[in-house]
Amino acid sequence: MHHLPNIISLFRIFLVIPVIYLIWKNDWHTAFLLVLLAGLSDGLDGYLARKFHWESKLGATLDPMADKILLICLFIALGLKGIVPQWLVILIVARDIVIISGLMLYKVMTNDMKLEILFISKVNTALLIVLVLFHLLNLAVFPVPTVLFEILTVMIVVTTLMSGALYVILWSKCFIKQKTDKN
Repeated sequence: MHHLPNIISLFRIFLVIPVIYLIWKNDWHTAFLLVLLAGLSDGLDGYLARKFHWESKLGATLDPMADKILLICLFIALGLKGIVPQWLVILIVARDIVIISGLMLYKVMTNDMKLEILFISKVNTALLIVLVLFHLLNLAVFPVPTVLFEILTVMIVVTTLMSGALYVILWSKCFIKQKTDKN
């Protein structure tokens, strides 16, 4: 049972292809349900890992990786369909490129792989999931007030920029500390 959180994270990764296909085919209702399931699974795997002490190194990497893969693919698909503004897609993808590149550079320079998920990044991920769900809800079920999209977009821009900058600062401090400790 201790592998259940990792299995849930893998399930979220496997949802990417059918969800993107459904979005491309304008099957908004089914896409909404699968994205809702993915969002709930994101909370569930973390809860189970903490509650039952099923945390693992694999899970610490797999969970955020599943989030990144799903959200990047969702935003690219929604951007290509003209549902999400292209500039927002570029901002979200650019932040993730900065984070992943920074992590890889840190690994190469220090031979250490610290993957500390910042709270602001968790907030950002939750906001991204909510925005996607609101867009799909808007297309599948009933109109969502435009003001909600505007508020969420502003919150996402702020948390995206903040989390990207904080990761750069965090890894810079860790790199400097590691280099200082070696001397």
